Amino acid sequence: MTRNAAQRSRFLAGRTALVTGGTRGIGRAIAEALLLEGASVAICGRTVSGSAAAAGELTRLTGGDVAGFAADISKPEETSALFGTLDRQWDGLDILVNNAGLGVFRPAGEITVEEWQSVIGLNLSGPFYCSREALPLMEKRGGGHIIQIGSLAGKNAFATGTAYNASKFGLSGFSEALMLDVRYRNIRVSEIMPGSVDTDFSPRSGRAEWKIAPEDVAQVVIDLLCMPSRTLVSRVEMRPSKPKKA
Repeated sequence: MTRNAAQRSRFLAGRTALVTGGTRGIGRAIAEALLLEGASVAICGRTVSGSAAAAGELTRLTGGDVAGFAADISKPEETSALFGTLDRQWDGLDILVNNAGLGVFRPAGEITVEEWQSVIGLNLSGPFYCSREALPLMEKRGGGHIIQIGSLAGKNAFATGTAYNASKFGLSGFSEALMLDVRYRNIRVSEIMPGSVDTDFSPRSGRAEWKIAPEDVAQVVIDLLCMPSRTLVSRVEMRPSKPKKA
């Protein structure tokens, strides 16, 4: 992160956060950044073992209050159970980061119905289910912040992006409409749209030093949470400074 232990402001002390897909990649970097700023953080992934292992590693790295849960947020019943657990544990929620995502990249005529449903279910329905569950928990705290991790694929279509583009275009529309729905309830909604990020998210992405680092996306999350209450940053686009030339 950009600040060492001696420089931390811990401005999120006493606040609670959920990061979906928080076991690796961008989600894990965001969870670490939130912990370093003093938040209590829950992360969720698909498996009990993976979530518990990531939570343990984050605890050792940050000394923070972190818990790992297994939940498939593309399933409304599992999402509801997760938020019920968080409400009992924390009596509300301050920050939701909808980060969990899936990429399947094939032309429209080749992608299967099951693959389409999986991508739309996790990338678009999942943030809806989580946001819907989070709203009453945030209102118990007097407000909150929902941060959607979108993608520049939400405005720039590409070949083989059939399902992924559809999910991310949809997420942008959902995020903006949700922001308009809740802005007078002291709940802010922001979308971060990164370009190429240095993770192993998909075979298309690959690893390369010229790409955005997961920690850079995490820094934007912290910057959004630092904004004065009078100001809402509703959308942030991120690109590599010097992308690889064709």
